[in-house]
Amino acid sequence: MSTLPAFPLRFGLLLGVCFGLHTTLAAESAPTFFNVRDFGAVGDGKSLDTAAINKAIDAAENAGGGTVVVPAGKYLSASIHLKSNLTLYLSAGSTIEGVDPTVAAYDQPEPNEWGETYHYQDYGHSHWHNSLIWGIGLENVSIVGPGLIYGKGLNNGFNRFAKNGPGNKDYRYQDGGPGNGNKAIALRDCRNVILRDFSILHGGHFGILATGVNNLTIDNLKIDTNRDGMDIDACLNVRVAHCTVNSPWDDGICLKASYGLGRVAHCDNVTISDCYVCGGFDEGSVLDGTFKISTPEYKSYHTGRIKLGTESNGDFKNIVITNCVFDGCRGLAIESVDGSHIEDLAISNLTMRHVYEAPIFIRLGSRMRGPEKTPIGSIRRISINNVVVSDAAWEQGNVISGIPGHPIEDLHISNIRMVFQGGGSTELASRQPPEKENAYPEPDMFGEMPSYGFFIRHAREIEITEAKIDYTKPDARPAFVLEDVQDASFNRLNVARGTNHAALFELKNVGGFSVEDSRDVATTKIDQVVTEQKL
Repeated sequence: MSTLPAFPLRFGLLLGVCFGLHTTLAAESAPTFFNVRDFGAVGDGKSLDTAAINKAIDAAENAGGGTVVVPAGKYLSASIHLKSNLTLYLSAGSTIEGVDPTVAAYDQPEPNEWGETYHYQDYGHSHWHNSLIWGIGLENVSIVGPGLIYGKGLNNGFNRFAKNGPGNKDYRYQDGGPGNGNKAIALRDCRNVILRDFSILHGGHFGILATGVNNLTIDNLKIDTNRDGMDIDACLNVRVAHCTVNSPWDDGICLKASYGLGRVAHCDNVTISDCYVCGGFDEGSVLDGTFKISTPEYKSYHTGRIKLGTESNGDFKNIVITNCVFDGCRGLAIESVDGSHIEDLAISNLTMRHVYEAPIFIRLGSRMRGPEKTPIGSIRRISINNVVVSDAAWEQGNVISGIPGHPIEDLHISNIRMVFQGGGSTELASRQPPEKENAYPEPDMFGEMPSYGFFIRHAREIEITEAKIDYTKPDARPAFVLEDVQDASFNRLNVARGTNHAALFELKNVGGFSVEDSRDVATTKIDQVVTEQKL
């Protein structure tokens, strides 16, 4: 009787043990899937599937986590409750449709004294429960897949409004009554969140409201909605990429730092890249690829932009915006009006066409909607590079405006090409815009401006270099108006003068000014403050 060598036998036994262990570990670590249809969901567009979807999510939570699968079909639902260690997978052909609140009520909004009593932010920023899909205090959460979230039954916040509290001159939108939902997705105090590949149609007041969410990835979403596309409020370490947002009636991609969490919280370490934002197309027509414009008039409420602010109790720092396209909407807006410090922004490679109001709007104001005795904020260290703009509205030009005693600082703008519609009059060139220190910030807040290119007021350390600026219809205003500006340099400009022998520059209380190596204007240096001078 022969015997096997000891080594091969031991090796075989070892292989067997390892294979068995590998099989056991693989089985234990394999993802667990929970099909909502197995929990009673019908997906016929008629039955209410809220309970079934939430049962599937609860089952995944009880299993320690897993993937809840929404197969093809239309699932009518009210509030869906996300849980930790969960992936909600929206299959191709699937739609989660927000039900009409008269059929099924959404969750009641939770109390928030900072919104309801003190009115430090509007109603929509103060509540999360009253949403189609929401989660609070979660970790490791994903919503992914090529399906659709259709907020058909959501309220958009325009239905009724109320005056805010003492000292606040804004309006606060009330998002419907009891049982109404007002957001497609709402997340608060979460971490490690991924939103990827799905679409949102008609998202209510917010397609996405993420407040106090850290480590947030938003990638390859298409949002076609009636108010804000996405609001990223007081979040840390955020990546937004490859998204398309059409939001004619409000902002497309908006960074905020509100008091919604009951404390000052910051918006830090954010990148927005390779996104398309627009505001001129009918809701739904970007998703279906028709890009319809039922109101062809250029001047309407086309918002659809990228913005920092208006809610600005916390700071905005370490932010990059790059490789983005603006189409038929307002331009880039950077706004601190509630005490926020905005600094260390790098903005590059933007194209804009059919721009409604200012392509670049930077505002430091003193609305101060927040705790008493909060000091006025600041805006500094911003670089804007490689910007191409065509068919920009004539009324505002670009606006960079601080307030007396609080200048915008250290702003560098380079390699820009802008064409405005033109049409400003000689009379308009002599207009003095009001300060409106505590007003709500919008590019049209000062009315029609005395310059067609740049209006810069209450600023210092401003540098604009390699700029080509023109207009299509005659415009009698100066290209640049500077007021209360210190240390401003302009280099390598190719800028059209206004008609009727308009000045290229109009300076009021400006010192430390220089223009060099520029077309149609002599090299000029002004060290001392000049009360008024034209070049």
